[in-house]
Amino acid sequence: MSAPPVILDVRNLELRFGGVKALSGVSMDVRRGEIFAIIGPNGAGKTSLLNSISGLYRPQVGEIAFTWPDQPAVSLLSRKPHQIAALGIARSFQNIELFRHMTVLENLMLGRHVHMRGNVLSCGLYWGRQQREEMKHREAVEDVIDFLEIESLRSKPVGTLAYGLQKRVELARALAIEPKLLLLDEPMAGMNVEEKEDMARFILDINEERGITTVLIEHDMGVVMDLSDRVAVLDFGKAIALGTPDAVKRDPDVVHAYLGEQHGELEAPGASE
Repeated sequence: MSAPPVILDVRNLELRFGGVKALSGVSMDVRRGEIFAIIGPNGAGKTSLLNSISGLYRPQVGEIAFTWPDQPAVSLLSRKPHQIAALGIARSFQNIELFRHMTVLENLMLGRHVHMRGNVLSCGLYWGRQQREEMKHREAVEDVIDFLEIESLRSKPVGTLAYGLQKRVELARALAIEPKLLLLDEPMAGMNVEEKEDMARFILDINEERGITTVLIEHDMGVVMDLSDRVAVLDFGKAIALGTPDAVKRDPDVVHAYLGEQHGELEAPGASE
């Protein structure tokens, strides 16, 4: 069988902040339907790469192209974050970026903004077409709420929830966009073992049941090896390995980047960025 088509193509990416190179000649591709992990030691450039894909950073050199079947490739470097979201690329953040005073339901409804077509006047009147659109978006949000098993939380302010549940709500908001490509920046950071198991299950379900391609940054090597189809490794802003989890954990450059010397195979957990 032929490999699935590439939907995200990163080529020769360079990102500088003054005299500091956060990314240097990074190239990789993500195939439709896979779970693609990005790992690397502290300061390797993982979050910088995700920020470049989602439009928060603008690399000085290189190209990031997003392609969907039967549609022409689109350069992400020429687009703003909201335009990239409208293409079907959603993300979560390493540090939770929710509106803490708003309820879970309200936060998820905000995630539907890229699909909303009403103008200011029609939204204010809340009648006819606008009312029907609101009901449609509410149905989509309720579907996500059921999928991630947060029905009992829908009316609670996000700021009152435990940290692990807030991370799940942020994942829910990203799903509310109905993404084709989901970018997750350390979705399990700060969680206990039970919360990690739940999040890992949801990530697998998102991929298998909803067919959503996922790019995952995660420092827990056990999670990465269990969930991922392919893994890219960054070190000091450079891509040093790309392949299956089994191949990557035996790569001498990867072992050296994590452990500081040759050990034959990577077994220890990696450091977060």
